[in-house]
Amino acid sequence: MQVRLPFLKGFAGFQPGWIRSDVPAGLAIATVAVPSAIAYPAIAGLPPEVGIYASLFPLIGYALFGPSRKLIVGPDAPTMTVLAGVLATMTAVTPGDRMVAAALLALTVGVLCLIAGWLRFGVVAAFLSKPILIGFISGVALSILVGQIGRFTGLTIESDGLIAPVLELARKAGEIHWTSTALGVALLLLLLLLNRRASAIPGPLVVVTLAILGSWLFGFEAMGVKVVGPIPGGVPTPSLPFGAGLSAKDLLLGAIAVWLVSFGSGIVAARSFGARGTFEVDPNAELTGLGAANIAAGLFSGFPVTVSDSRTAVNLSVGGRSQLSGLVAAASLAILLLFLNDALRILPVPALGAILVAAALNLIDLRGLAELWRISRMEVVFALISLLGAASFGVLNGVMVAVAATLAYVLLKEMRPRDAMLGRIPGLPGFYKLHRSQQARPVPGLAVCMIQGSLLFFNVDYVRERLKEHLEALPAGTRWFIIDASAITQVDSTAATMLAALQGEFAARGVALGIAELHWEPRDLLARAGTLERIGPAMLFEDLEEILPAFSRTRGDAQEGDRGPA
Repeated sequence: MQVRLPFLKGFAGFQPGWIRSDVPAGLAIATVAVPSAIAYPAIAGLPPEVGIYASLFPLIGYALFGPSRKLIVGPDAPTMTVLAGVLATMTAVTPGDRMVAAALLALTVGVLCLIAGWLRFGVVAAFLSKPILIGFISGVALSILVGQIGRFTGLTIESDGLIAPVLELARKAGEIHWTSTALGVALLLLLLLLNRRASAIPGPLVVVTLAILGSWLFGFEAMGVKVVGPIPGGVPTPSLPFGAGLSAKDLLLGAIAVWLVSFGSGIVAARSFGARGTFEVDPNAELTGLGAANIAAGLFSGFPVTVSDSRTAVNLSVGGRSQLSGLVAAASLAILLLFLNDALRILPVPALGAILVAAALNLIDLRGLAELWRISRMEVVFALISLLGAASFGVLNGVMVAVAATLAYVLLKEMRPRDAMLGRIPGLPGFYKLHRSQQARPVPGLAVCMIQGSLLFFNVDYVRERLKEHLEALPAGTRWFIIDASAITQVDSTAATMLAALQGEFAARGVALGIAELHWEPRDLLARAGTLERIGPAMLFEDLEEILPAFSRTRGDAQEGDRGPA
């Protein structure tokens, strides 16, 4: 009997051979994690060591309770931006208070994730369509590429978005540190070459090693090339973060704001990488993993985290197979804090930029966009909206715009449900669409109209006008008009009122209105609304084949019967 544990799902199916890929992947993740771990805390006014804590301990929490074998958690820019705004509204003013407040927010966000997972709130991820996922991951790649301008040029780029940093680079072209640029480009070309060849040693490790050796031999720092610099040492002990003087209201509202952004960007990133990496993503299970990661961050003086785009990209590009890569990355960061602070001090920043650029280039899914172009041009528009939104307005805002566009498109289609008049083919059973079957002929005196969509408040006026148009076009002598409801899965009270009024209008013209093949849920609602009673049981049919015999009986003539029209 197979026992399913509530944890260690990230090691499902683990094989000893995976160690050869997980260990290098973990080392590469740790290497890429260092610069963002140091830089991101500054956004929220936090000291750099907090970024190391938020990069290390959430990896352990997610490895133990997260469901994915390949996703990697860590700090991300959208979450940090919201965290900075939340901290700015709180009473915590000293660096110590801000650290405690950030850790308390992480702990609260973790609890909110667990509650949301228990309530199966991950169902909202169903709104993230394939075009949005393709566009999002490509937009993230562009954001990563633009974000490396400063690392490649030695400039301080203050602008955000996709275009503004490029314009700022053009304005500051005279200040570019060309030695940094040459070093970054050379390392990038080397990394791209290594990535094209199968090697047991991952390209990022080769690049980092060569960059450190070159910095030691040639003194890159003295030449003006930026280096990582000293990293604070020591590992915090677990503790409950109290003492920042936060009110429960401020804490809860701030945590909800951070949670919404971290969940939104994290679940989109998870599904995007899942689509690229051909692995399934369960949003509700991911909420549990993110909850464990954030609780670990809060207990060890970190700040809120989510699925990390760049670290997951590196993990996938190097070939990580399980959460062992996350544990190796955590162990590497711990060793860095305890023993190897000086080892990466002289690492040139352009080397880190080269690693991130190489990972970003692998994320731009041109083949997926080309396939969308071949299948549906409209969906390419949604992909581009998601791409430009994620790259220009931030991850969450870009996705929200794309989702809104998708829902608007679906709503517009639902507002104009298709309809078709039906007829019979002599000698054959059933009804056929008159505009598709040349042999189909309308039954004299009888009209049958199929409505291909639900009847809801936002489309009932359109459907009513279409049915009235069909009524005006009926030949003289038509006595019955039957609505084929086999494709109507939902109706509401507005639709019930419309059908009742329509029955009166048809009756005034001497045409009896009926309904066939009505599903039980719409039938139940129309019965409660009194619409079915007004139409009358004689004009309600379980099957289209029941219509002709009933219609023939009303004429006292069975010649139409099952033979169909002459």
